[in-house]
Amino acid sequence: MMVLRLATRKSALALAQSRQIARILEEMVTGLRVEELQVVTQGDRVLDRALSEVGGKGLFVREIEEALLDGRADLAVHSMKDLPAQMADGLVLAAVPKRQSPWDALVSPTGVGLDGLPPGARLGTSSLRRARTIKAVRPDLEVLLLRGNVDTRLRRLEAGDFDAIILAEAGLRRLGLSPLRVLLDDVMVPAVAQGALALQTRAEDASARSIVGLLHDEKTSLETEAERAVLGALFGDCGTPLGALARYEEETQTMRLMGFYAHPTGDAQARYEEAAQVRDAADARLLGGRVGAALRVAIGD
Repeated sequence: MMVLRLATRKSALALAQSRQIARILEEMVTGLRVEELQVVTQGDRVLDRALSEVGGKGLFVREIEEALLDGRADLAVHSMKDLPAQMADGLVLAAVPKRQSPWDALVSPTGVGLDGLPPGARLGTSSLRRARTIKAVRPDLEVLLLRGNVDTRLRRLEAGDFDAIILAEAGLRRLGLSPLRVLLDDVMVPAVAQGALALQTRAEDASARSIVGLLHDEKTSLETEAERAVLGALFGDCGTPLGALARYEEETQTMRLMGFYAHPTGDAQARYEEAAQVRDAADARLLGGRVGAALRVAIGD
């Protein structure tokens, strides 16, 4: 029997994502058993401050990547939006499975949309991108820091700490949760690679890379390559209010990429969209770089 050791965070969402991947791999590969290694990351420990104050998105992946590099694990399953623009030396993105919904959702006890929240309503989020977008549309709302896993955030909403919160639609779907929610697809550009998973292995582990590669979805891979190139062009991390969403038409090899960027310290923010022919990952990265550069120019950064 072949064993593949999978490292994952201990949150309910991370476990749901990882166990789904494990089940699919075991069904696809005869004689494969996937063993689970649960890892507590620094991002899971520090919940009372914004990520931008304590080291950025890398806090959710650093300890997991260490488990790969020191041989305790062969595979890691990440929410791709948690990955920094630069990957650790010795590790590769072995596969990008088909993407779930990329959208943000406004969750509230009554299921109202953004326009339905009363003046001065308390809105919970940990995302600067979400906060800046919401304040531009509804400056009257009180946007408050909300950290923790999905269950924790929903409990605080139910307890009355907030009138509404913003969560990723993909996370709710993967957990099988159905709180009253309204998609913000007409208001907000999603986080880079939101709704996509990243399956990471050691670069030298050809066996793991071959197995994990069975789950690769090229369309999702190209879209997230373009979005992450926007992140790279803006030198972004979780302290940077930016978003990007790519839509790729495989038949025509055409990609449309929308980017959002807000000045880290000023009030300026901008959106920019461009379409181009994309044949491979290099083309996708070039498009993302152009969109990132245009956003930087648009806000005078």
